[in-house]
Amino acid sequence: MISIKSEKEIELMRIAGKINYQTHKLLESKIRPGITTKELDKIAYDYILANNGTPSFLNYEGYPASICTSINEEVVHGIPSNRKLKEGDIISIDIGVIYKGYHSDSAWTYPVGKISEEKQNLLNYTREALFEGIKEVKAGARLHSIGAKVEQYALKHNLGVVKELVGHGVGTNLHEDPDVPNYGKYDTGLVLKEGMTIAIEPMLNLGTEKIFLLDDDWTIITQDNKPSAHFEHTVLVTKDGYEILTGDE
Repeated sequence: MISIKSEKEIELMRIAGKINYQTHKLLESKIRPGITTKELDKIAYDYILANNGTPSFLNYEGYPASICTSINEEVVHGIPSNRKLKEGDIISIDIGVIYKGYHSDSAWTYPVGKISEEKQNLLNYTREALFEGIKEVKAGARLHSIGAKVEQYALKHNLGVVKELVGHGVGTNLHEDPDVPNYGKYDTGLVLKEGMTIAIEPMLNLGTEKIFLLDDDWTIITQDNKPSAHFEHTVLVTKDGYEILTGDE
């Protein structure tokens, strides 16, 4: 069932989104060669709690950390560990925050020091694909127009579009209806309504779109071991467009 949020609920989601955005900004300032992903996880955990939030991911279906840290060929759900970041890596950080029962969900991919031009293009294009999708959001628009625009932009830049993983509704649950694919036929799918809140999250690969689940039952990597990027915002559907609840970039 798709929930339409009241103004009171939206305000709580705005606060959850603000904590999420600020956590991202804090972690971005800490990313450097030599820091471990477990250290980043601890920084995020402490900051979220200090701001009256709770990490959405911690113990979610058994997930053992507060954030997801996916490096290079890892697409999503990388588990923080003692692994140290290296110069030239890229790291996708996915953060969920609960505030008074309402979730926000946002991912961003960051460079570690100086990265290759190829990786920088991947980051730029995946971020832009996110905003190409977001631009389609408004009451009365069709859901699959979002994914159609993401896919169109990705293919224009010869990137693989991960199809097994999709965006989703967000609210009192981290994952709600509807699914929000990163592909599709323009002007099809359900009609977006004012007050819906959805997470739009392109996951694009430098090579094949095919992915593989590691033995830890969480980390998903590209089948050809080429880099992947992940960008995500929680978005409110408004009468005339949209409001990004997890930042303003």
